[in-house]
Amino acid sequence: MIVDENSNPFELGCATEVFGLRRPEVGRDLYDFALCSPEPRTLMRDGFFTLTGVAGLEAAEEADTVIVPNRPDVEVPRRAEVLDAVRRAHARGARLVGFCSGAFTLAEAGVLDGRRATAHWQWADTFRARFPAVRLEEDVLFVDDGDILTAAGSAAALDLGLHVVRRDFGAEIANAVSRRLVFAAHRDGGQRQFVERPMPEVPDESLAPVLAWAQERLGSPLTVADLAARASVSPATLHRRFQAQLGTTPLAWLTAERLSLACRLIERGEPRFEVVARHSGLGTAANLRTLMRRATGITPSAYRRRFGPGVG
Repeated sequence: MIVDENSNPFELGCATEVFGLRRPEVGRDLYDFALCSPEPRTLMRDGFFTLTGVAGLEAAEEADTVIVPNRPDVEVPRRAEVLDAVRRAHARGARLVGFCSGAFTLAEAGVLDGRRATAHWQWADTFRARFPAVRLEEDVLFVDDGDILTAAGSAAALDLGLHVVRRDFGAEIANAVSRRLVFAAHRDGGQRQFVERPMPEVPDESLAPVLAWAQERLGSPLTVADLAARASVSPATLHRRFQAQLGTTPLAWLTAERLSLACRLIERGEPRFEVVARHSGLGTAANLRTLMRRATGITPSAYRRRFGPGVG
């Protein structure tokens, strides 16, 4: 992770927590993580503290993944040496990650032209004005565009970090890391950045009880109507609560949970895809194949080769 002058400490902490800590909960370390900076002493955002004792910028030259600087002073040009390091990393095929205003660093380096990206909603207009060649998606948590990934900022950095872990090591490992973080295991990147949380009109309108109930019954033929009945509300009311509290629809949430369960079943060694589909509530192996390819970009067979028992 490259840290530059005026970088945000929060995203620095998120990256360190997800990628830098030892992982006794999974029995092995996942990443060889390091911080680097173009200066021996780096003053963090608003002078909160000074970062010292980290590697020089040359450490980024060998990295498979480079997290670029994120600074709230988006109108200030990034250092030429930082932009050059980002360009070199991209040219040699490294994966690039930008949290929050990190999208400005990537765009200024010229690696986002014609690509999809996101940034914090408050900077959407500024970003579009400066970088019209970038396809900005402002109302999502994060964007995975293959070798370049961007997050909207703040807590979305954790969402994207866990998405990277899931992409690299599978759903089982990502769930273990999320439990360590005490953070939601899977918020899809397409969920909205800003989720309304109105004061409840009744003592408890939390979705937590119905979500827990559904997660224990994913293999059953659950429908949105079943979820609504369990919550003792109409399907329309349930839909509004999902949008307000989770930023997604009941059906999209249910499908994502079933896909996550299917991935875990494959990782645990279930060889029959029709059994995986049935036990996860996805019905048929054909439906499993269609939905998994749409969500992960690979087939169940490819997922098993990558994350099945004995891999890694």
